Amino acid sequence: MNFEAKHPSVGVIHSLTRAAIGFLFLCHGAASLFGVMGGAAGTHGGTVPFGVWPSWWAAVIQLVCGALVMLGAGTRWAALIASGSMAYAYFTVHQAHGVFPIENNGEAAALYAWIFLMLVVIGPGPWTATRILGLKRRTPAA
Repeated sequence: MNFEAKHPSVGVIHSLTRAAIGFLFLCHGAASLFGVMGGAAGTHGGTVPFGVWPSWWAAVIQLVCGALVMLGAGTRWAALIASGSMAYAYFTVHQAHGVFPIENNGEAAALYAWIFLMLVVIGPGPWTATRILGLKRRTPAA
């Protein structure tokens, strides 16, 4: 028997955790692109200039993938892109300042990378916008 079927609260927590992680990731992108919630890191409330590599592109990934993961729409693909972007951030920005995330300020990047990778593997959970709105594709009968 499916674990979530036997323990329905697990599916609820799974979906709520996915939505919360997506929302938090979306907030990073919104801060960097629009200067809200304190703005982009290191800009004292400002935004990342348009098109600047990799900062602006990372912010777009955070905003779009965060929204998709939050809603549970295209979760696996969005989480794969988000996980890769956070792994890239960790190894190009943080790793040079120390081996461990606690010493190189890379905890957030490392956690996001691993949590998004987990979502790639386990999926979005039972509560998604696509299921609620009836947009989920039906699998053909076997």
